[in-house]
Amino acid sequence: MKPVRLAGLTLPNPVLAASGTFGFGEEYAPWTALSRLGGIVTKSVTWDPLEGNPPPRVVETPAGLLNSIGWQNPGLAVFLREKLPRLAAYGVPIIVNVAGFSLEDYVRVAARLDDAPGVAALELNISCPNVDEGGMAFGTDPRQAGLVTAAVRRVTRLTLVVKLSPNVTDIAVMARAVAEAGADAVSLINTLVGMAMDWRTGRPIFQRVVAGLSGPAVKPVALYQVWQVARAVTLPVIGMGGITTARDALEFFAAGAAAVAVGTANFRRPDACLRVIEGLERYDAEGPQALEGEEEP
Repeated sequence: MKPVRLAGLTLPNPVLAASGTFGFGEEYAPWTALSRLGGIVTKSVTWDPLEGNPPPRVVETPAGLLNSIGWQNPGLAVFLREKLPRLAAYGVPIIVNVAGFSLEDYVRVAARLDDAPGVAALELNISCPNVDEGGMAFGTDPRQAGLVTAAVRRVTRLTLVVKLSPNVTDIAVMARAVAEAGADAVSLINTLVGMAMDWRTGRPIFQRVVAGLSGPAVKPVALYQVWQVARAVTLPVIGMGGITTARDALEFFAAGAAAVAVGTANFRRPDACLRVIEGLERYDAEGPQALEGEEEP
């Protein structure tokens, strides 16, 4: 496969490990060849360490997964001191997912990462449904999305990707807002808002009631929203949502994505990203017949 250009970022291939499903890379190192990936998008990084939401945090659903993790991470200082050097050793582009509870939080994390060795790009997480402040509060209002994008743009020279929420009336409006504010690319979709009930008690399972739905169940929504955004802006689009096979990735490319990110499939098969890459390589070499009968991970 040929390298992919995303604004100022060059990916060796178009398959990324999605944020929130791949830890900080090292967790998957025993199970897959990290150096073969198109890039790794880290877990969300915040200025201070966060413990995340109380358990239970994950509920499996038919063809999907509900999660309410809540940005658990060791904080920026530990990330820079311990996590980033290990990630950089794999020689693939590292995209740091930046999160915050206020505009100022995003800005100071982005500013500190701007000159950090080994960081190739930033992904602004303005679409997480699992926190009470920040996150999706920015990602569902075009004005707020534009403000945080513009503020971060002023403090970083790195390629700036903005991760969009599907939980909006018109995702094209959100894409245009961040494009006008200085984003270099967009990624979508983040999780859909959902919930799980305990039929025994009649109460919600998650303490926050709502959680984020991902996995194959969201793929039709993700494809449509990628299609919409790719036709609304000229920015490169990173598509994600239910990708488990090379055929899924090809559908996203056909919808307008320049690259894809594999997320929930990593929980089922730690080598899911590599399997997608290998499937795309077979497709390039042999054509569509190479993927006939391709099995789900």
